[in-house]
Amino acid sequence: MAETQYTKLALDWHRAGRKVAIATVVETWGSAPRPVGSLLVIDGDGAMVGSVSGGCVEGAVIVEALEALEDGKPRLLEYGVSDDEAFAVGLACGGRIRILVEPVGGAMPVSIIEELAAAAEAKQPIAYVVDLENDMRRTTNASEFVNRFRSDKSGIEDDGRTFVGIHNPPLRMIIIGAVHIAQHLVPMAHACGYAPTIIDPRGAFGSEDRFPGEVILDDWPDEALAALKPDARTAVVTLTHDPKLDDPAIIATLKSDAFYLGCLGSTRTHAKRVTRLEDAGFNAAAIARIHAPVGLNIGGKSPAEIAVSIMAQVTDVLRRA
Repeated sequence: MAETQYTKLALDWHRAGRKVAIATVVETWGSAPRPVGSLLVIDGDGAMVGSVSGGCVEGAVIVEALEALEDGKPRLLEYGVSDDEAFAVGLACGGRIRILVEPVGGAMPVSIIEELAAAAEAKQPIAYVVDLENDMRRTTNASEFVNRFRSDKSGIEDDGRTFVGIHNPPLRMIIIGAVHIAQHLVPMAHACGYAPTIIDPRGAFGSEDRFPGEVILDDWPDEALAALKPDARTAVVTLTHDPKLDDPAIIATLKSDAFYLGCLGSTRTHAKRVTRLEDAGFNAAAIARIHAPVGLNIGGKSPAEIAVSIMAQVTDVLRRA
């Protein structure tokens, strides 16, 4: 379950009459088992969904959460994770974590959890901002804390007291061309947290047999992209090597806010592509958004290796731009 879905779950539990608390990792040092922003939802009976430590301190957090549900007050907890505990959850060494526990309807107003859940439902970015030294709590959109939204980086600001929890919608990857490379790229995209969509009007390529359980659209690429509306959380990869299919997708993507556009093809193929785009009215700055030949230059030759290079480049652009 994505972190954004935990807020919806917490609201559902609250509306069902269950006492609910949310525990959030607000700071880590060393090799902490779970990243900052990780959530654990706990109800009054001790039922829990999510994780803040991979199992190391959940029991202690639940005890604190149950006490918080009684008095409605938040708890700011700090735990050390020993080397032995860290090794048990797959880490090489220990670390420390700070966890904020907030009862819904107490320390965390119901209006806040409603806003977070609504944003998750609408797939809109939202941040939860908490002053760890007083009762100030608010939400804000992606126009504030721009770098944190860009990098999916929850954390405490330089003032040492303002925690910003980033709740971004899922990343998307739109792949034009249900080719062999796509068969390797799709599972990699899933593993990296992307929701992939494959577009290919050629039925023999975009079949359920070749991509079981995946979202496959048989529309023309520009029509499909018009419906999908690529945004700043979207990567687009064109793989057909056919200008009749790739070019409409490229043009549609260049008119969007997609953070990444990568196109299969050699340097010579891309030079011809650039000429066509210039003839279509695109300037050098727009064309420079295209990563071509697609992928990091790792010397990959096989479809799987090329998929690795693409996923690596998408990650690089997202995280280090």
